[in-house]
Order: sequence, then structure tokens, then C-alpha cells
Amino acid sequence: MKLYGIKNCDTVKKARKWLDENGIGHEFHDFKKDGLDSELLSQWEQAVGWETLLNRRGTTWRKLPDEVRDTISAQSAHDIMLENPSIIKRPVVDRDGEISVGFNADEWASWGN
Repeated sequence: MKLYGIKNCDTVKKARKWLDENGIGHEFHDFKKDGLDSELLSQWEQAVGWETLLNRRGTTWRKLPDEVRDTISAQSAHDIMLENPSIIKRPVVDRDGEISVGFNADEWASWGN
């Protein structure tokens, strides 16, 4: 399992701690520090949809000009997420090709080892 996010994000910290406490092995990829490529982002978009990935409640979204927010599309969202990975809802988890977004302890509890 691979967990993607930003190291200093509170939700990512909570998720990593929960995984460790529950003995669920994972690899962490900090997409702010280690990068995020267009192909991987496209895979996530196909799996869960760009709307799910785009965090519209964070400060990165609020800092975008109104014109950009009002005319957001799949392509512009993709470009914005590549340029500003902080705008991606976190964490993104790839569990054997199954993609999930956000931390949900109840859902994750069913994963086991």
C-alpha cells in the first residue's frame, strides 16, 4: 500500500499514525517534496474523479482567482493539481490499485494487513 500526501498535513499525520498503530504496512510518498507526475494524477482522476481529488475547502483553493475557480474543468483542475499538489485532498491511498481519498478509520479498519 502506498500513501500519498504532504508530510506536515495534519490529516496525513493522523492517517500514518493510525496505520502504524494498526500494524498496516505502507510506503509514504510526499508529493510536495517527491513530486507528482501527470500520468499518476491521471490514474487517480480516472479512478475517483477529479472532483473528489480537488480540495475546495483548503487555503490553496481559496487563493485561486475567482475566474479560475468559476471556470474549473477536468483539464484545468489537472493542471492546477500538478502545479500545486497542496490543493489535492489528502491522503490519497493506492491499495493494490484501489484508490481512496481522505482518511476514514472505519473504512480502513476493514483492510487488515
